[in-house]
Amino acid sequence: MSGGRVSEGAGCITWWGFSPALDLLSTGPVRQEGEVNVLLVGSGDPRHILKTIAGFQKEKCLHVWVIENSMDVVARQLLLLYLALMPQERIGLHEKTEVYLEVFGNGEIRCQTEEILRHAASQLSLCVTETMETASHPCLNTTLLKFKERDQLANIFKTWMQPQSSTSSSKGSTPVLMSKAWDDRVRQHLGTRYDAKKGCFDWDLTMKLHQKGCDVINKQQYVRWRERGLAFEMRDGVYQVTNPSLLSFRVFSQRGNKVAVRGYWGDIVASPYLSFGIETDDKSQQKTQNGHHTKSAQDISFANVQLLFQSLSGRQGSPSTSLSDTEHQEPSTLTDQRAVTLNDLMHVSGISVTFLPVDSLCKLAEKQKYSHFFNTIYLSVSCVHQLGPAIKQIAAPNAVVVMELAKYILDLNKEQEAGFAEKVVNIALEAGFEPWQEGKTNDVHAFFIPQKRT
Repeated sequence: MSGGRVSEGAGCITWWGFSPALDLLSTGPVRQEGEVNVLLVGSGDPRHILKTIAGFQKEKCLHVWVIENSMDVVARQLLLLYLALMPQERIGLHEKTEVYLEVFGNGEIRCQTEEILRHAASQLSLCVTETMETASHPCLNTTLLKFKERDQLANIFKTWMQPQSSTSSSKGSTPVLMSKAWDDRVRQHLGTRYDAKKGCFDWDLTMKLHQKGCDVINKQQYVRWRERGLAFEMRDGVYQVTNPSLLSFRVFSQRGNKVAVRGYWGDIVASPYLSFGIETDDKSQQKTQNGHHTKSAQDISFANVQLLFQSLSGRQGSPSTSLSDTEHQEPSTLTDQRAVTLNDLMHVSGISVTFLPVDSLCKLAEKQKYSHFFNTIYLSVSCVHQLGPAIKQIAAPNAVVVMELAKYILDLNKEQEAGFAEKVVNIALEAGFEPWQEGKTNDVHAFFIPQKRT
């Protein structure tokens, strides 16, 4: 039994990853010394960046290089990093966590959050249109992107800066309503089963996600997300403004012509809970009562993201705010939040993030700078096929290659999932890498190291 048409559920654009946040520097046989370079290919969101920073020693330097297959995803990565770097003097830790998760996993957001998003878009637009060779912020470095790509980013941010509600839209422009765009995707995915959609949602949750160990995702929250695209509803506020960062264009063929349609083309079955909400080291978040979890995936997501933001704040050399203090903070004013500029963002000691052109992976080996350069290389489930012999040329001698597996691609059955894992091993062997046998084997990621010469 399947809850929908195969391959439609995951969508064609990766707004969030299909695996939990991973400290990428804790995966290999050797703890790297000096400056560490990490390459992320198709990760979809900054979860691995935040998790890796949290586990990184303060006296060292970490440079993360990011390649995505869509400028829409690059724009959203920049937005989420911007929100993560907003200083606690302007927005409390508790509120910042709420805003981040709201933008991250909700198709519709509150009016207050829209104001923050629009201001962030205006600042990021300045960031990508400047012609200086040095980045405005070390964690938002777009200087190596092609001019065409930076123009694309500027256009995306310009779209985000427009009012998203139909009542406030300018004449001649019709905003895309997320409620309709989301429902269109659900109808397309379920087809004739749409009228029995709640039964399909329940099947995907209990027979797929729960069977894969995600029983912390409760039915009420999962069904709410499947129906409306609301994963994180933490306040009594009204969630009715379209989140423009989750909209993109998809080209369709209609009567022989190519037509670009703006809508929601991301995941509608696995959920954004996977990134931060299904794993935790905090035992208090893992308690059960009468066989049910006392904390939900939303609760765990909030606790994990808040902890990551605390680590960011501590890394800049200022004391981080305790959880008990932030719970009682008054929400900061929108005036303060609007006033945050690129210069106001936290500068995280020793950390930098650089975005590379979409087509750059196959070209890095041609440049001397990247020869045996990267200590860790991460490829998402949609990009594992890009691992080829050229990657061996840019991998450091003690590098680790991390490959995301298809465990949480719910449209695949067990045989297809196992077949994908086997294919990943074959791809790695052909590219000159071998499985890292000493690593903790799991069915979420596969780990490889360069083959030893015999």
